[in-house]
Amino acid sequence: MPSQFFGLNIAGSGLSAYQAAINTTANNVSNVQKEGYSRQETTLEASAALRVYATYGSTGTGIVATEIKQQRDLYYDSKYWENNSKLGYFDQKLYYLNQVEGYFEDNGVDMGFSTIFSAMFNGLDTLNGGNASDSSVRNQFIYRADNLCTYFNSVANSLQSLQKDLNEEIYSSVSNVNAIGEKIALLNKEINQIEVRGGYANEFRDERALLLDELSGMVAVTTQEYDVPNSYGADLGGTNFTVFINGQILVDGNDYRTLECISDKYKNNQTDAEGMYEIKWADTGTDFAATTGTAGGTLKALFDLRDGNNTEALKGTVTAVTANANGVYDKVTMSDLSNVRINALNIPERGTISVGNKTYEYSGWEAELDADGNLVDITFNLDKPVEADELHLVENKDVVVGKSVDAMGIPYYLAQFDEFLRNFTELFNGIQKKGMTLDGEKMGSFFIGETETGTIYDFDGWGEVDADGNPVAKPTKISSEGEGYHQLTAFNATVNQRSISEPGYFATTKDITNGKDAYDLVTEMMKLQNDTVIYRGDNASAFLERIVSDISVDTEKNTVYYENYFNMSGVITTQRSSVSGVDEDEEALNLVKFQNAYNLSSKVISVLTEIYDKLINQTGVT
Repeated sequence: MPSQFFGLNIAGSGLSAYQAAINTTANNVSNVQKEGYSRQETTLEASAALRVYATYGSTGTGIVATEIKQQRDLYYDSKYWENNSKLGYFDQKLYYLNQVEGYFEDNGVDMGFSTIFSAMFNGLDTLNGGNASDSSVRNQFIYRADNLCTYFNSVANSLQSLQKDLNEEIYSSVSNVNAIGEKIALLNKEINQIEVRGGYANEFRDERALLLDELSGMVAVTTQEYDVPNSYGADLGGTNFTVFINGQILVDGNDYRTLECISDKYKNNQTDAEGMYEIKWADTGTDFAATTGTAGGTLKALFDLRDGNNTEALKGTVTAVTANANGVYDKVTMSDLSNVRINALNIPERGTISVGNKTYEYSGWEAELDADGNLVDITFNLDKPVEADELHLVENKDVVVGKSVDAMGIPYYLAQFDEFLRNFTELFNGIQKKGMTLDGEKMGSFFIGETETGTIYDFDGWGEVDADGNPVAKPTKISSEGEGYHQLTAFNATVNQRSISEPGYFATTKDITNGKDAYDLVTEMMKLQNDTVIYRGDNASAFLERIVSDISVDTEKNTVYYENYFNMSGVITTQRSSVSGVDEDEEALNLVKFQNAYNLSSKVISVLTEIYDKLINQTGVT
């Protein structure tokens, strides 16, 4: 039979248990505005029954607070991280797409392509009707043509500057990912130190979850947690917590991996900025693969905008691997090209080609052209030759030059600018080369390319005509270092300096003996504005419409996705908060509930005190 004073133990257990519950409720209320705080709950259980030698067999021993534990649901956490990764991706992408779109504005305040292009042709039109020999009229046109080149130079430099900004933000994001990975690993250690002793590290777990929320905005995040048993299978109380980003391990228990940014030796596209970062794992040197199907978050958006070429990287099939005089296989030829138009060629002078899982670096290339001037094949001069025992892995295999990224980023828009300029200037220069200057000299190229290092591409041999004005044979080869319109870009396009300094160096007629005011070529050049197919099946004036259409459709699509994921974020956050959030009304109710239970336990002690007083002091023989 239990002691007469056993009731005090039972009532005391109630006081202790409900005091713990009240303290937990007070902690919840205190942290109601704290970001990342998860509501805690005191688990109350009946104490183990006591076996007694009485007819009722056993008796209750009161109540005990077994644990104070945060309330979280891994399902909602996982859904939040998944959605946050996609929301971060589209939010970041929209931010930069709006900047890119701003570069193409032509609204009367910001003079854009359409205004400048129309002004140039208006200046050209003034050379009609007897003004062709007027130096001031010629200067006006040449100045406006130079303005067009300056426009392309300016936009190209702005886009490349944005590409460099994206590159630096990639570096910053990688630093943040590494810092978060380190913090999570330290928290894993702190959590286990507490929990192997039987406690529950609520605050540390909240801090870790908050870091995972932040991390999920930058990359795709998944987690795995399992109990750690000893060699006999007994639970040690600790857990192993693993964090995966883009499907790859970042944190494994107390250990963490780091990413590093390495400047790429080569460009992926002809007009890329130098020194673009690639992300690799510091421990293995393998690629992080920031743009794969499992990737997400702001980091993927940065790569898509920085490297996106709309999967238009040159592709083909390896049709020959050629050995030099020493028997070294240092030349790879690709045919069946995905693009045969020279003016759409966007491969760098030096770069990489990928065949299967193997990447080869090249230091130059040569291309064969057909009678129509289209690409037939391209031969790359490899820095490191193909080994003889690897020939079967290369020959007749698919090959890609650079990287193919499925997004319309900076490289895509720069490539569109280059293609338009090449098409337009080739036709314009072709007309010019039919004519003569005011001094009776055969006219050369009006539009040329001049690089920052002073290299000039005047397209000698391209669009040439004989003495009777008939086209001469087109070149049959081009190379990474040779002459050709593939060397013209939005960065280096300019008007021939001689035309700027000598207005007479511009052809308005095929034969100056027809008179210095003859303008037969002016009429032909005017057709390039609206009456000639220049770009994507339309005339030159429609160029901006095509570009704006691309960026507008892309922006609108991303806006729709962003709004969808933003709305989903609100729903998931509400569901998550229903489990983890602190509800002030519910906590107020708990305070009253636990206060009443505490008061009742106190009342039991008061009653028992009266009973014991009666038993001890007032019972007995006097």
